[in-house]
Amino acid sequence: MVVSTGRGRVQITDAGRQALARRPAKIDNHFLQQYPSYIEFKQTRRTESIEAEAAQNAPPLSDQTPEEAIEAAYSDLRAALADDLLERVRACSPQFFERLVVELLVAMGYGGSLTDAGRAVGRTGDEGIDGIIKEDKLGLDVVCIQAKRWQNSVGRPEVQAFAGSMEGQRAKKGVMLTTAKFSKDAHDYVSRIERKIVLIDGRQLAELMIDHGIGTTISRTYELRRIDSDYFADDGG
Repeated sequence: MVVSTGRGRVQITDAGRQALARRPAKIDNHFLQQYPSYIEFKQTRRTESIEAEAAQNAPPLSDQTPEEAIEAAYSDLRAALADDLLERVRACSPQFFERLVVELLVAMGYGGSLTDAGRAVGRTGDEGIDGIIKEDKLGLDVVCIQAKRWQNSVGRPEVQAFAGSMEGQRAKKGVMLTTAKFSKDAHDYVSRIERKIVLIDGRQLAELMIDHGIGTTISRTYELRRIDSDYFADDGG
């Protein structure tokens, strides 16, 4: 009904004059719907509003390089996998957890063969120790194992009992694994004693399983390539 003729200035159109000549009781949306120009105007405003809202809600453009974006996505996927993996481990039976620990330690290079490690873990019967395995394939030293499939935090008393049981085996090295966490007192305790005891909590356990392919399988592989500058260095042109 009106058109802009300049900054802050509008002029009534012929259609507007014709509408006023009809002396309508009131001019509202219902009255204006009969004019195609008004319908087009409303649709344009609605589209602009939707686009503005979409732009406002859109995530900001990242300053990351493609390689950095891939690294970030990989980290997110790995973290989600570790969470799912730990949840599955916590739900498994004690016997399955014992086998999992054996396979992980062997994959990490401890315990000699899988058969030897499986025979050594879960057979000692000593309180505080679940098994004694070889540190390497030659058996030059031994490592005591304690695995706790717990939900609650493992504190200093449990770790101290494990260290005491190692004394009975004349062992100087031990690994204590849990599906939960270790308390600060437990970490402080192992940092002060002469024996070397490594504490592996649930998150570390899941990370090690991913690194050594225990309970996981490769879903997809991407190969990133770059320009081989040496190849083009032979161009004498």
